[in-house]
Amino acid sequence: MSSDAAGANEVVAGEVVVMAAFDILASSRLWGWSRLVRGRAGLRGATGLRFAKVLGSGVEGGFGLKPSASILGLFCVFQDAASAEAFMADDGLMRRWRERSRESFCVKMQVYSCRGSWTGSRLAVTAATPLAGPVVSLTRASIKPSRAAAFWRMQPPAERSLEQATGCRLAIGVGEAPLLRQATFTVWDDVAAMDRYARSGAHQEAIVAAARGGFFSESMFVRFVPYEIHGKWKGISIA
Repeated sequence: MSSDAAGANEVVAGEVVVMAAFDILASSRLWGWSRLVRGRAGLRGATGLRFAKVLGSGVEGGFGLKPSASILGLFCVFQDAASAEAFMADDGLMRRWRERSRESFCVKMQVYSCRGSWTGSRLAVTAATPLAGPVVSLTRASIKPSRAAAFWRMQPPAERSLEQATGCRLAIGVGEAPLLRQATFTVWDDVAAMDRYARSGAHQEAIVAAARGGFFSESMFVRFVPYEIHGKWKGISIA
């Protein structure tokens, strides 16, 4: 199934970001773990790939300390739409992941707002703020070891408020490393729904505490306009 916010067949100028998650079949988990270990090296051969992260997740795609044995994510930045399409094609690298997964989703999108960096890389703003339709958010941070305990004490209330947030189609916790390099990926009905959550309750309290406490050595806050959304997560279509 596909959602078409900017027109799935429309030519998109500038960098394209692909975010995907996979619930790897039990029979393929050794393969999946090897992808996590290899990181970007496992994506060698992807044309136009500018930046990439292979990510783990919490149990059931959540945000807790216990890692999932089966859920993996990909975050890839391509130089243009054609490169992203080639990566996603039936004969592309993504096919190997889909064939080994019980369930998966994929979002193709462009950045309309970005603050901060990820391992020193910044994302280019290539889209205008959307007036309607779905939007996507990615929040990621490298947590200072000395502040990890304080950060994780704030996590359960923030996660519960996200699960209950009106207009949130999908929320998944991903990360490069347990405890210290974490990210939250969310898909929302519209900007208004996303802003209501971001500016209220436990989430707002966590943001203020993190800023005052100097929790992060690096962080990045990005908002995207999705132009294709495919797949299901936990049995529910996110398109």
